Amino acid sequence: MAASRLLIVDDEPNIRELLTAKLSHLGYDCRTAESADRALALLEQQPFHLVLSDIMMPGTSGIDLLQRIVRAYPDVAVMMLTAAVDTHLAVQAMKLGAYDYVTKPFNLEELSVHVEKALERRQLLLENREHHRLLEQRVAEQTQEIRAHLALERQRRAELHHTLNLLEESYHDTIDALIMALDYRDNETQGHTQRVSVYTVELAQALEVSGPELETIKRGAILHDIGKIGVSDTILRKPAKLTEQEWVEMKRHVEYGYNMLKDIAFLQDAAKIVLHHHERYDGLGYPNKISNGSVLFGARIFVVADTFDAMTSERPYRKALPYDQVKTEIVRCSGTQFDPRVVETFLAIPKERWGELRRSVDDTLAARRS
Repeated sequence: MAASRLLIVDDEPNIRELLTAKLSHLGYDCRTAESADRALALLEQQPFHLVLSDIMMPGTSGIDLLQRIVRAYPDVAVMMLTAAVDTHLAVQAMKLGAYDYVTKPFNLEELSVHVEKALERRQLLLENREHHRLLEQRVAEQTQEIRAHLALERQRRAELHHTLNLLEESYHDTIDALIMALDYRDNETQGHTQRVSVYTVELAQALEVSGPELETIKRGAILHDIGKIGVSDTILRKPAKLTEQEWVEMKRHVEYGYNMLKDIAFLQDAAKIVLHHHERYDGLGYPNKISNGSVLFGARIFVVADTFDAMTSERPYRKALPYDQVKTEIVRCSGTQFDPRVVETFLAIPKERWGELRRSVDDTLAARRS
């Protein structure tokens, strides 16, 4: 398999030489450019998998280069290189389509990890794009076939129904792939998505939710942290306490997730649960500080299930808490963080039932790994 081709763009020769030496040693095929204009010329001449570009350069800036690459070369991943004092520009670049950013001076080992992750993410997005293209092509072909055979309406309706089921299943496969990609990035919470989804459905059914609303709540629970794909590894994997600015960026994952899902027709309602899943009953949550009935019922159910799983699961920095201690804490936060009606329903479900659900999820995950 051919080596991934990288384009290193920086006006400082020593930076270009340093990165070329390190990344070439790791097996990447590296080219360099001293300016954005030179980089664009090289992009016209040959394909690249990843561009590593300085933000602050004479002439055309790295931000302008990023925007032109996003428009003209959508298959090329872009990672920004920036001084520590310019991280606000790096955040702006992420919003404009950059995959990631690293700060100078470089930790070369950390840089190589960022490069590998950016290339992995690019490959996943390309595969998903091709997957969607094939799906759209298939739906178009099936639609044409239905129009051409109106006389066989009954049979064709069955085929259409089958095709639509395949389409939705394929979307779910894509979602599973994205969730798996997120779990690979966030090792601390692996299995959390599956558990909290099962817990949320259990609570919702106990609250007499059914039909399409239950399916929407389930999808919202599965996708609640999908926006973390837009949060940099530096923040997502940081073992220490986040800085104020890092925490601001981390909290944006709810909006990233909502924006990723809101234009997918069958996920539009679930996207609203993703947006609300860190709101509180008393209005002190984020991002919109809405309260009580303004928070979607599905999100109010989810937050109790999410808290229960987080507190009963082991983390590198603490052991899992016992059920009785978790129950006491959830009761204490009833009416402030949590909807009292949801808390009351949670308490009515036996401790043994929660244990059964957790074991079921753990067994399923273990079977997938084997």
